[in-house]
Amino acid sequence: MSSIVLKPGREKSLLRRHPWVFSGAVQRVDGDIAPGATVEVRSAEGKLLGLAASSPASQIRARLWTFDPDEKVDEAFFRRRIQSALAARAGMQSAPTEACRLVYAESDGLPGLIVDRYADVLVAQFLSAGAEFWRETLADALLELTGLTCLYERSDADVRELEGLPTRVGPLRGRPAEKLVIAENGLQFSVDLAQGHKTGFYLDQRLNRQRVRELAEGRDVLDCFCYTGGFSLNALAGEARSVLSVDASADALALCRENVALNALPADRHQTLEGDVFQLLRKFRDEARSFDLIVLDPPKFAPTAAQAEKAARGYKDINLLGFKLLRPGGLLVTFSCSGGVDAALFQKIVASAALDAGADAQILQHLEQAPDHPVSLHFPEGTYLKGLVCRKA
Repeated sequence: MSSIVLKPGREKSLLRRHPWVFSGAVQRVDGDIAPGATVEVRSAEGKLLGLAASSPASQIRARLWTFDPDEKVDEAFFRRRIQSALAARAGMQSAPTEACRLVYAESDGLPGLIVDRYADVLVAQFLSAGAEFWRETLADALLELTGLTCLYERSDADVRELEGLPTRVGPLRGRPAEKLVIAENGLQFSVDLAQGHKTGFYLDQRLNRQRVRELAEGRDVLDCFCYTGGFSLNALAGEARSVLSVDASADALALCRENVALNALPADRHQTLEGDVFQLLRKFRDEARSFDLIVLDPPKFAPTAAQAEKAARGYKDINLLGFKLLRPGGLLVTFSCSGGVDAALFQKIVASAALDAGADAQILQHLEQAPDHPVSLHFPEGTYLKGLVCRKA
């Protein structure tokens, strides 16, 4: 087997079981290594540290499959890892749902593989050279172990380009419908598997949507970056007085309205508005509009820590405007899904926004990703979604 040999002292992260080997840690490569092929990772002294998937085109040159040098990376290996991931999800759903994450990449010992279930369809993302190399094996094992027959592929995330991989979207097994309806917390949502964000829906926000429902009664709600209405529908179901759903995508807003009708929620208490959220928030400020509950769930501003400074300005801007638009006693439910912005930094940004807005505020609750998105203690990068419920005095 070919080997990646590390520079002296660069094995420390692997000894802590962090699964990534960066290009700067590599001293040399022994043998010819095809993208995604299994390689040995050795210290400068020659100690075998584990077996990894190679990725010659990426700054992450290898991702460890296993730290056990005696474990063979083969079809049986992937079956065991998938079985373990499925078993972990079996008892973790604290709210009824037909959709959940079944495999969460490094956190489940399967770097680069994301698998979500939507009713009777699996949606998979093969985001690393290793996951791509074992794509057919993984697809077969997923269907066999779940008992399902349809798998849709959404390998179109930006990270595939960093791995030197092309975009691929479409049915991988069976004939899955590209659009289907799922049930979550007593509500129904139409999900577009082919064109929707991520794998079609933001499954990580499931419990946070439920929390917004609990907070919404009698309030005028502004749902920013609403996508297909996850928070908006829950606010309406929670008997909000009014809900304004704002997004830059006309298609997302159309699906939001479709979802409101699908659940027979009161359309007379719901409005949609297409436009740039930053510009619209400034317009609302200039018009002296105000709300009792504002949800800010923007897209990823900082995929990596290197982009955190620029992202911080964006987060501060929208949160500052959010505080200005809140009525006294109002609630700001604000999120960051940027891996490069940790929870401590995000809280500092929101605190700075409140200060500049002249608002006294309290944190009522910290929010996070749903438990079907677990985080390995050895891979803190798995923690990406963080949120705050803030009350303006």
